[in-house]
Amino acid sequence: KVEMVIRGICCLLPGLPGLTDNIRIVSIVGRFLEHSRIYIFGKPTADDPEADKIYIASADYMSRNTIRRVEVAAPILDPAIKQKLRDFFNTQMNDNVQARELLNSGSYVRVHNDKAPLNSQEYFYEQAYREAGEPLPEEAPKTEGLS
Repeated sequence: KVEMVIRGICCLLPGLPGLTDNIRIVSIVGRFLEHSRIYIFGKPTADDPEADKIYIASADYMSRNTIRRVEVAAPILDPAIKQKLRDFFNTQMNDNVQARELLNSGSYVRVHNDKAPLNSQEYFYEQAYREAGEPLPEEAPKTEGLS
């Protein structure tokens, strides 16, 4: 199973039978120009909670970033940091406010589910203040949802 969060243009069509039916692509465009470069390969198991390999990188995999530039990917070895990155990725994949899922037709649809509303960008914004021990600004700028 392949899950991807791709902020911009994506030429890969997920869900094509026999070709890309194991791929899910979500796009999150919101208040922040935020797009992580987290690569997770594999999945932790009960027998081996560190079975996945996680990397952070300086660029995404677009040809302009791999031809005449030096880009770096670094493995994450610390278990606590790996868990934080897993949680970050899972929060994005569970966004049901700003997220749009790419269909095999090339169009995007709003992610709907029965879970409580989760705007991943706002969640991370609030989390940063909590972890810093700072109160949220009284009047944080509000964003309109995408239609």
